[in-house]
Order: sequence, then C-alpha cells, then structure tokens
Amino acid sequence: MENSVSTNKKKILTVKNIAQIALAAAIICVLGPLSIPIGPVPVSLTPFAVYLAVVVLGKYRGTIATLVYLLIGLAGVPVFSGFSGGPAKLFGPTGGYLVTFFITAFIAGIFCDKFEKFWPCFLGCLLGLAVLYFVGTVWFMVGMSMADKAMGLWASLMACVIPFVPFDCVKIALAIILGKKIRGALNKADI
Repeated sequence: MENSVSTNKKKILTVKNIAQIALAAAIICVLGPLSIPIGPVPVSLTPFAVYLAVVVLGKYRGTIATLVYLLIGLAGVPVFSGFSGGPAKLFGPTGGYLVTFFITAFIAGIFCDKFEKFWPCFLGCLLGLAVLYFVGTVWFMVGMSMADKAMGLWASLMACVIPFVPFDCVKIALAIILGKKIRGALNKADI
C-alpha cells in the first residue's frame, strides 16, 4: 500500500527536469550577451532565448530557467547584453527590462502551454513582451531621473521600445517555430 501511494505522487522536479532547466539557462546565458548597441538598450538575443526556453520547456521550467539566468547575471557573470553582469546592470536604468523577463516568460508560457497553434502562442508572447516594455520603460524613466538625466515618456519609448518591436516580433516567431520543433523532437525521444 505504501509503495502505491508513493508511486502516485507527481514529481515536480525530476533529474531530467533539472537538467532541462540547466541547459535552457545555459543557452540563455550564451545567447544573452550577444547584442548590437543601438542606444541605451541594445538589440539582444535574450528575448529569443527566453521565449525558446518557454516554448520548449513550458511555463514553469522555462520561467525557472530564466530566473537562473538572472541570478547568474546578478552574481556578476557577464551574461547580460554586451557581456555585462552584476547588480549595477540588473538594478541600473535598463535593469527593468532584465528583471521582468521572468514575468514575461511565465505569461508567454501560459499561452504556449495551453494552445498548440502558432497565433495564440504568439499573442501570449506579445502580451508578455508588453508587460516587459511597460515595466522596463517605467524603470528606465525612474532610473534616468535618479541619475539627473530625466527623459519623458515619448523619448523613453523612442530609445527603449519602438525600435525593438519589429526585432522582438521576429524573435518571438522564430522562437515559437523552432521551439515547437524542438519540443516535439524531445517528446518523441522521451527526453
């Protein structure tokens, strides 16, 4: 009787899940520093890597992988855009865009887990991106104001959001297409 009870319990984090989370965090850490500086916020591969992790692993494991990435960067490992890291980067004026990645991952994961089709997943990722843009822009404006370099809403949007929308939409689409193929292959191989 005791064996049947213990075998019916669902394991939340198995060794396989931990390995998947670690691999996804490593991929985010490798792709995250790759960026093109075009202003205060660079065009980075971090959103692509975060969305890829969520599509492949789902909302919980993808979000955990994103949190692991942020903690690695907070510890000072240069995994943020431009090969930077540490508390100054994470809590600086553009840090809101980084900090919000785990919320973005969770929101996107809700949609990508629930819907198999491309468009609902894409819309969920866009909703997560909108939250990231909102929190990141407010954080940026407050951070710049504290540094005596205050920028208005329109100037902040022009510096930190509007130039990135097309790039981020392409990154989301590619992450969904590639992620669904990887997830299917992993499920087929029972990995």
